Amino acid sequence: MIGRLNHVGIATPSIEEALKVWRDLLGATRVHPAFDLPAQGVRVCFVDTPNSQIELIEPLGEASPLHGFLARNPKGGQHHVCFEVPDIIAARDEMRAKGCTILGTGEPRIGAHGTPIIFVHPKDMGGVLVELMETPQNADGMEAH
Repeated sequence: MIGRLNHVGIATPSIEEALKVWRDLLGATRVHPAFDLPAQGVRVCFVDTPNSQIELIEPLGEASPLHGFLARNPKGGQHHVCFEVPDIIAARDEMRAKGCTILGTGEPRIGAHGTPIIFVHPKDMGGVLVELMETPQNADGMEAH
């Protein structure tokens, strides 16, 4: 079921500060404009790497689910990994059949790439929050909406 690694999500209190690492220290040359994703309570900025992306995410508003993560990790850090799947409903159903917990309502929602996503609870994934996203229809699957 597991497909291509699409991105690694990095939670940060400030995208601008985080870009100093990815752009200035590590030399990333393609940084997409940051945008708000109110439905998920985050502001997002994608940084392209040769074979994937880094998704910088900062809290958007007081109800952002990132506040808890940043309370435990004040400087930020790795939040999740995201893999592509051909069919998000089939992937969700397969994960449930294997006893995994799908976070939220369990229904797919639209993610930052404009495709349906789900998150699988870290307790079922060896301590890692895993995002599954339906494979984007664009050529490289790395464009943010």
